[in-house]
Amino acid sequence: MNLNARRRTLLLAAGALALVTTLAACGQKQHWDLDNVSAVLANLKFNLTSDTGQKVTAADYKGKVVILYFGYTHCPDVCPLTMSHLAEAVKELGPQGKDVQILMVSVDPVRDTLPILRAYTQAFSPQAIGLTGTPQEIQDVAKRYHVAYRLGKKDKSGNYVVDHSAAIYVFSKDGRGILIGSDLSPVPSIVHDVKQLLAD
Repeated sequence: MNLNARRRTLLLAAGALALVTTLAACGQKQHWDLDNVSAVLANLKFNLTSDTGQKVTAADYKGKVVILYFGYTHCPDVCPLTMSHLAEAVKELGPQGKDVQILMVSVDPVRDTLPILRAYTQAFSPQAIGLTGTPQEIQDVAKRYHVAYRLGKKDKSGNYVVDHSAAIYVFSKDGRGILIGSDLSPVPSIVHDVKQLLAD
């Protein structure tokens, strides 16, 4: 083999190697810190009322990464902890945070009136919106995402707690269900995964 032929062979081999490396990189799966449940998590879909009184659907949040959570404003522990974690994650995203929407569906629509729900969500983050509806509308959304909740017995003062699932659901900008986390998911993990979804 002469020198020119050898050079051509080496160049072709180098080019092929570069192509294979590029294709391999493109084919690599994304690493998620939260649980990847994209094969089973239903896409974002609901018909509810926002804490500003507007009827909203999933289409109203298209183009944003949505973090969906089910809770209530009188929740003594898990809800404020979860909401503070989500708010902190959005804050750490900096300017990118405007492309993230936190949606908290109330599982206590009787006590969570629109003004109360609005004040509650805004106390955590300007990117948080409370959603409510009729008992049937809320039940429909909860069933879609396998969320369990149950109203406890009232005490002498008429107060009660609501037992409910503590999962958070993360959806891509086009509404595909991708990830699931919990109230114990570390803020850095939420930030890491949301950044990847924002980059898609």
